[in-house]
Amino acid sequence: MKFIFVVLFLIIGVNSYAQIKAFDKLEMLYDQGHYGVVYRKADRLLDKPEYDYSYQPEFYKSMAMFHLSEKEFWSQLHPDALQEARKMFLDVKNSPDGGKVFNAHLNQVVELKKYLVLRAERLKKQRQNKEYDELQQILFGLFDHIPDLDIPGEIKQPTVTEEAIAETPEIAKKRDEIIDYAKKYLGDPYEWAGEEPGGFDCSGFTSYVMKQNNLILPRRAEDQYKNSVKVKQRNVQKGDLVFFNNGNGISHVGIIISEKGAPLVMIHSSSSKGIVITNIEESEYWLNRLYGFGTYVKPD
Repeated sequence: MKFIFVVLFLIIGVNSYAQIKAFDKLEMLYDQGHYGVVYRKADRLLDKPEYDYSYQPEFYKSMAMFHLSEKEFWSQLHPDALQEARKMFLDVKNSPDGGKVFNAHLNQVVELKKYLVLRAERLKKQRQNKEYDELQQILFGLFDHIPDLDIPGEIKQPTVTEEAIAETPEIAKKRDEIIDYAKKYLGDPYEWAGEEPGGFDCSGFTSYVMKQNNLILPRRAEDQYKNSVKVKQRNVQKGDLVFFNNGNGISHVGIIISEKGAPLVMIHSSSSKGIVITNIEESEYWLNRLYGFGTYVKPD
C-alpha cells in the first residue's frame, strides 16, 4: 500500500507541474491575436471537468472578450461582454491561485491594460461619451495590486481658483440633509449605469442624492467636476464632492461626509462593495488617485 501511495503521489505531482497542451495552445493563439478562437476553445475547456483545477481557461476567455467587445458585429451578439469579461477577470484575480496565474502571464496582462487604456483614449477623442464612460467603469480597479502595471506619468491635480461661498444656517442644514439622505442607501449594490435605488454606479449615486435635495448635477463624473464650484482641500466639508483620476481622466466621484478640517471621509458607490463609507486618508489606493473637489451646495 505504501508503494502504491508513493507512486500515485509522484504521478499527481508530475501532472500538476507538467505543461498542459490545451493551455499552451490558448496562450499561443492569444499572442497571435486569434481572440475568437481563444474564446471558443476556452469556453469548451470550461465545460470539461478535468480542467476544473485550473483558472487558465477562465483567464484567457476573459482577456479574449475584452478584445472581441470592440468588434461591432461580435459586440451586438454579446452586448454585456465587457461586464462579463470584467467579472471573470476579477474572479480569477481574486481566486486562491490568482497571483500565480497573473504572475505567469504578467506580460499579457500589461499589454491588455495598455490596449484598454488606449481604447478609452480613442473613444474620448471621438466624443463617444457613452462608450467611454462604460470602459472607464470597466477599468476602475481592474488592475489594482498587480505589479508593474502603472501607466507612466503623473496625475496632475488641477490648480483651483476657489469661489467664495458664505456659509449660512440654510446651507449648513442642506449639507446635513444631503448626508442623512445618502446614508439611507448604505449597502445598496453597485450597478453599472445604475442611477436609482437598488443599484447605483458612482455618478448615478451622487446625481440621485443631490437631485432629491433639489440640486441638479450632470450624469457623468467628469461633467460633475467640470460644472461644480471648485473647492480647495483645506475648505472641503460634508456635502461637497470628491473626484478621482485613474490615469485616464476622472473615473470616480463620492460625497464627503466629514466636517471641514477633519480627515477626509466619503460615502460612495464602490464597484466591489456598493454604497459604503470610506476614510480616504487611510487608503493608499484612494489617496494616490485623488484629483480634486467641487460643490453644488451654494445659495439659491
